[in-house]
Amino acid sequence: MGAFFLPNNLVFVDIVITMKLGFIGTGKIASSVITGICNSKIKFKKLIISKRNNEISLKLKKRFKKIIINKSNQNIIDNSDWVFLSVTPSVGKRIIKKLSFKPKQTIVSFISTITLSELKRMIRVNTNIVRAIPLPPISIKRGPIPICPPNKKVKSFFDKIGSTIEIKNEKLSINFWAISGMMASYYDMLRVMSDWLVKKRVKRLDAQKYITSLFLALSEDAVIHSKKELKYLVKESQTPKGLNEQGLKEMSKKNVYKSVVDTLNSIHKRLNK
Repeated sequence: MGAFFLPNNLVFVDIVITMKLGFIGTGKIASSVITGICNSKIKFKKLIISKRNNEISLKLKKRFKKIIINKSNQNIIDNSDWVFLSVTPSVGKRIIKKLSFKPKQTIVSFISTITLSELKRMIRVNTNIVRAIPLPPISIKRGPIPICPPNKKVKSFFDKIGSTIEIKNEKLSINFWAISGMMASYYDMLRVMSDWLVKKRVKRLDAQKYITSLFLALSEDAVIHSKKELKYLVKESQTPKGLNEQGLKEMSKKNVYKSVVDTLNSIHKRLNK
């Protein structure tokens, strides 16, 4: 942000310095972040995306006119102030070390199992590297975005398309990565309940609308009461010999919650390798 005075009338004018953003990788997460950016108040001069997933790239280009598709990852880096790395860990380990980044460039990595120290070794020049964990709801400017390490500019950026959580310790950030690995499981739980309603002769659209609306309301209620420990909401949602008490007891007896913890521990172990 800069400023100057017009000589004739001495009016103070703000100059907005717009950014050039580049995305290496155009999968589901990158597409969601790009959509969130383009539908937000973030000011950017141009947004360059790779052609890695041609179908997604073309859809984004058709939808948002400021998007430029570039075949070369190196050209994307050369023409960007901020570079977002959104490829799989195996692809990241293969391509990042072959690319030449610019000093002082901001690098935001969405790659789950490549650490900050590994990124620094691969990038080789003095850049501002931040790891972030965006999820698909960022496309509608919803949801938390953990970032590590804390960075004022990156926080300000993501606050425009979600709620940024700054994490100082990278080892602590791994816990958030582990939780993000439960997204598909959560959707599958909604699917199971929706399918059950369909088998009971409820129309599929009605079943899905009811299930998704119900769990959205429950999540919003939990956010509103977030100063309370969740165990109190568990207790308050049950009545003696009621349906919720029965559901909780049966799922506990079948070790459903233990399975969740075991799964999280397994994901966490993989992230710590």
